[in-house]
Amino acid sequence: MLAERLPGLLPPLSRAEALEVTAVHSVAGTLPPGHPLVERPPYCAPHHSATMAALIGGGSGLPHPGAVSVAHHGVLFLDEAAECSGRVLDAMRQPLESGHVVVARASGMMRLPARFLLVLAANPCPCGRHGLSAAGCECRPSSIRRYRARLSGPLLDRVDLRVTVQPLTRSELSALEGSAESTATVAARVREARERAAARYEGTGWTTNSEVPGHALRKRWPVVTGALRAAEEDMERGMLTARGLDRVLRVAWTVADLAGHGRPTAADVGCALELRTGVARGSTLSGVGRAR
Repeated sequence: MLAERLPGLLPPLSRAEALEVTAVHSVAGTLPPGHPLVERPPYCAPHHSATMAALIGGGSGLPHPGAVSVAHHGVLFLDEAAECSGRVLDAMRQPLESGHVVVARASGMMRLPARFLLVLAANPCPCGRHGLSAAGCECRPSSIRRYRARLSGPLLDRVDLRVTVQPLTRSELSALEGSAESTATVAARVREARERAAARYEGTGWTTNSEVPGHALRKRWPVVTGALRAAEEDMERGMLTARGLDRVLRVAWTVADLAGHGRPTAADVGCALELRTGVARGSTLSGVGRAR
């Protein structure tokens, strides 16, 4: 349900983005009837049994776009991700970095755009009860390790936010009724943050924080002095890779844009670290953290 809300939180596609997405959907044969131009971010949620060709692209004859391209400038949601083939999941590592995928076959080669927001959802173990105090888990430790190993370290290194969702009690569910923000309210906050980022990167060819290389962010748009200290210490301890540090920096800029800060502060970086590692950093995630 949360993943399905994401396209509604994203701003409408720009003219150039809409043309790119429409072209991909036209080639894939998924263009909605009566809508010659796709103007909203697409949402693609293939089944966990999807093949390599279905997810990445390919097939017999001339290669066809896969889910990573159909979700271009939109959301790709993989439910029950730990049930997916590890080989198929790892094939997403390259497009997650480059924003495109090259499918080569004997009959030809096709380069397809694939810049998407990836959302993975998985249970903690095969039975789904590991770590829950009210329900005992009957899975063997070796089964849990094999189950979690399908989400490889290199793939998880490309996942910016990792959130453990605890089950709600009946009283918590009742208390939440009528208190949640509407999609329109959150979407307005996201739109304002996107506008701040677009204004900052005007003339560079980039429009969002996720597109900017880490070295460019550090050199041209430095954070508040000392704000990255906690992230750099985590890197020295082996808790963050160089790629992970760059991704924390991008998320910190997004947190700063949502909060209206001119530059990321130590609290913004702490929020980004907490969302990535799950380790409390003494920062509050209410407000900007909830929106991110």
